[in-house]
Amino acid sequence: MNWRSEHVWVELLKGSRKRGNFFWACILFLGSLGFLSVGASSYLGSGYDRFDRKEGIVRTFRWGFPGIKRRVFLQFLMRDIQSIRIQVKEGLYPRRILYMEIRGQGVIPLTRTDEKFFTPREIEQKAAELAYFLRVPIEVF
Repeated sequence: MNWRSEHVWVELLKGSRKRGNFFWACILFLGSLGFLSVGASSYLGSGYDRFDRKEGIVRTFRWGFPGIKRRVFLQFLMRDIQSIRIQVKEGLYPRRILYMEIRGQGVIPLTRTDEKFFTPREIEQKAAELAYFLRVPIEVF
């Protein structure tokens, strides 16, 4: 339906308020809530590392993403620890990560892999204290 006079012309346009658009808006909103919940749970997810020299056992516990296998629990003998590794990557996105190398199991990260707030001095201090406690060497790569 259009309306026209000598000085004014009005042309009605069909808007974008269709059922399909509302459907997709709801789907996108629910999907974003899913991403928000996963992000919040990973932010609040934490854990601990327990080094028991008396028992000779190391226990590592982490909360993972929500689901069936949410709890990550690792346990191994202290004598299987080969070294403490420090990975330092400088540049635009610097990374300073502390790893523990286990015989037959590879490396296990001890700090968050996205942790950017450790200074080189702090990561070296932490690695030195842990290596001294465990009586293992430190490797830098």
